[in-house]
Amino acid sequence: MNFLDSIFDRYDSLSRTEKKIADAVKADPHSVISSSIASLAKLADVSEPSVHRFCQHLNLKGFPEFKLRLAQSIAKGTPYVNIHVEANDTTENYTKKIFEASISALTEAQKSLDIYVIKRCVDILSCAKKITFCGLGSSAVVAHDMMNKFFRFNIPCNYFEDPVMMLMSAANSNLEEVFILISHTGRTKDLVDVATLARSRNATVIGMTAKNSPLAEECTLVLSMNIPEDTDIYIPMASQLAQLTMVDVLATGLILRKGPQFIESLKKVKEGIQESRYAPGTSHTPAAAAPGENVSPGQRTQAGDRPA
Repeated sequence: MNFLDSIFDRYDSLSRTEKKIADAVKADPHSVISSSIASLAKLADVSEPSVHRFCQHLNLKGFPEFKLRLAQSIAKGTPYVNIHVEANDTTENYTKKIFEASISALTEAQKSLDIYVIKRCVDILSCAKKITFCGLGSSAVVAHDMMNKFFRFNIPCNYFEDPVMMLMSAANSNLEEVFILISHTGRTKDLVDVATLARSRNATVIGMTAKNSPLAEECTLVLSMNIPEDTDIYIPMASQLAQLTMVDVLATGLILRKGPQFIESLKKVKEGIQESRYAPGTSHTPAAAAPGENVSPGQRTQAGDRPA
């Protein structure tokens, strides 16, 4: 875990004043590196001695050492790619690094979960008459995956990655509807607007997002996870993996809440799509055609049926 990540790993143990400093550092770490202690104090709206005590809390001698450690942390990795990967890494090295970093991120995310909030989300989803999943950019992938799982539960579902469609849906929502808005940073303005509008129509809004973010402030419930990844600089990897895992957690919770009869319904869904797949061990090689005969790509035969 690099220095910047370690600050937020201990975020919950910080005082209210120290959290303001940490938030200011996270918002623009590059500016902090070239700023004075007075500038950071003003940015965080705290006193200069508070910044000094914050550095001491991190076991540092003072603000100069803090800036040095922060600079080293930001310089690590390949910007706009991955914080754990260097430009000269071999295929073996970057493959190992990415897998190990993903496993570590999932472990950290799991430790930070609020089980009570997960239970409340499952309760709400089990009573919903309609669920709408919204995400933009990489978060749209997670929202789409969520819709693919939840529509099997015989609950009307919508999925949007268009801000205008999200707003139109929120404007027509009501007390029996649930919106799930997905954003790692929680700073996407369009999603904040959707949350505000849906809440004004008495819909329940669940945010899979960072706590204390603008989006979190507008949500009914917040599913937050400690995922040390700066998606402003690096390609979303660990954050998206953790979000997809949370989708499975909620889907599993809903299935178990519905009971054995509901599992039987899911079995029928699986049986209904069996015809769309080749049986195990079946070849999909096109049948041999007689001279002058055309065989369409859709024509398939088992290996045992081919002419000798």
